Amino acid sequence: MNSSSTRPRGRPSRIDSPRTLRTALELLDESGLDALTMRRLADAMEVRAGALYRYYATKQELLTAMSEQMMEGVTEKVLATDGAPWHERVADFARALRAALLNHRDGARVFAGTHPTGGNVLGFSDALVGVLLDAGFPADDAARTLYTLSNFTVGHTLEEQAAPSEENGGPGAAGLLRSAVTDGSYPHLHTAVTALASTDFDRHFEYGLGLIIEGLKARRPALPAGSGRSKADVAIS
Repeated sequence: MNSSSTRPRGRPSRIDSPRTLRTALELLDESGLDALTMRRLADAMEVRAGALYRYYATKQELLTAMSEQMMEGVTEKVLATDGAPWHERVADFARALRAALLNHRDGARVFAGTHPTGGNVLGFSDALVGVLLDAGFPADDAARTLYTLSNFTVGHTLEEQAAPSEENGGPGAAGLLRSAVTDGSYPHLHTAVTALASTDFDRHFEYGLGLIIEGLKARRPALPAGSGRSKADVAIS
C-alpha cells in the first residue's frame, strides 16, 4: 500500500514555489544532495511527485531555483560596506558568496553548474561588477573578474565541503596526504606538507583571495587626470 492511500482525507497539502524551495533546502541540509530526489521532496510535502513539475520540470531547474534562494539577502549584507576601498568590497563579495554556500550542506555542489537569472544572483553580480566599474576597470575586465572570483569561491567551497573528515577513526584528507608524501618520493611536497595538509580552510581561502585581489590591484588602470579623486583616495585604493 503506498503512502498516498493512507493519508487522511481533507484539504490537499498546499504546494507553491516558496514552500517547495524551503522544503528542498531542509532536505538538503538533512540528508545531502545525493539523497534529494523529486520523489522524496514530494513525499515530504505530502503531494504527488507530478505536482512538483508544475513549478520545476527537471531536478536541474529545482537546483537552479535553490541556488537563487541560497543567495537571498547576500547582496544587501555586502552593500553595507559601502564606503570601504574597492578592493575590500570585492573581497567581501567573495566571502559573502562562500558563507552563503557553506550555510547549506552541499551548497557549493548545488550552486555549481547552475545559472540562475533571478534577482538574488543577478543583483549580487551586478553589484560586484558595479564596484569594479567604479574602480576604473573596463567592462570586459569587470565581467571576467566576476567569473574568476565566483569560480574560485565555488571551487574552493566544493573542495571544503567534500573533504573527508576524520570521523569514525578514519585518517581524513590530511592524514591520507601526509602518508602519501612521507616516503621521500615527493620531497618538495613533503617540505610543504604542513600547509598542504592543513584543514584551516579559512586560511586557504583568504590566501587565494589575497592573490586575486593583489592581481587586480596590479592590473587596475591608472586613474585619468582630472578624475576628481585626491592623492589620499588613490593611496588607500
